[in-house]
Amino acid sequence: MFVKVMTDNHIQGRERLVGEVESAVTTSLKRFAPQVTSVEVHLADENSHKEGQRDKRCSIEARLAGLPPLAATDNGANLDQAVAGALEKLVAQLDHKLGRLGDRKGRTSFSGEVAE
Repeated sequence: MFVKVMTDNHIQGRERLVGEVESAVTTSLKRFAPQVTSVEVHLADENSHKEGQRDKRCSIEARLAGLPPLAATDNGANLDQAVAGALEKLVAQLDHKLGRLGDRKGRTSFSGEVAE
């Protein structure tokens, strides 16, 4: 799984932050690794130099093999909260989407394959 992290020009500590975000994404999505081909993470400070309660934003897009991409966004007081919230939403979407594809509820497919 390829992880790409992009930040706006208001985010400080880019090298350390990129490593932490890549690690968090890889850990959170490792059970989906066969289906997820790449992940793009966009980090932004919406108010730049001004303070705000939820002004840090994280948008994550996961590209799936043979399926349309899924995306999740969350805001937080700091980047850690924003990344954790967006990852939580993305994992829920992946569970829902990939779980539905894998669960055929005991029906026989058109090719004659019986689901277990």
